[in-house]
Amino acid sequence: MKFLGSLVVLISTSLMLQSPLLQAGETADPAGQVTKSEVAGVYNYSVTGDGFGFGGATEPSAMALLQEQGFATVINLRLDSEEGANVEQGRAAAEAAGLDYVHLPFDSKNPAPGYFDEFLAAVQDKAKQPVYIHCGSATRAAALWMSKRVLADDWSMEAAAEEARAIAGKPDAAVDFATGYIETLEQ
Repeated sequence: MKFLGSLVVLISTSLMLQSPLLQAGETADPAGQVTKSEVAGVYNYSVTGDGFGFGGATEPSAMALLQEQGFATVINLRLDSEEGANVEQGRAAAEAAGLDYVHLPFDSKNPAPGYFDEFLAAVQDKAKQPVYIHCGSATRAAALWMSKRVLADDWSMEAAAEEARAIAGKPDAAVDFATGYIETLEQ
């Protein structure tokens, strides 16, 4: 019986020591913690292990479903000029569903100075979490998220890129953009 008690203590201690490692900002397999699923009205929907949601084109009709998924805020990265952006319709549907709606249009060809700080403020606001972030294909969303993981969460470039690839509709484009963007932001 004494052996069994010692074994239970050993296993419990081992689990307690491993737990902080599993919850640390950088995981051994961040892409393995991205779950893809089908959500009506959302192109390329995914959720990270820590509860942040991502998608491409998101129809106004999907806002109630996102609220049912537990999101508190929708961040739309699409430009008003993008075909099918439906910014005002999305805002109205989100607000009708009880979601906060933040429109942070991101032009990856010409990022505005200070944009990344606005993005960080929006995604890190604890009162607005959990957050769902979308653009046209989830590529800009993944690129900005990768930038956040590296610059704010202290993830390695490799781990953040792996997660971004699992989120993005165009994985190589997301990682390539984020890598260059991170370099400019670090200067």
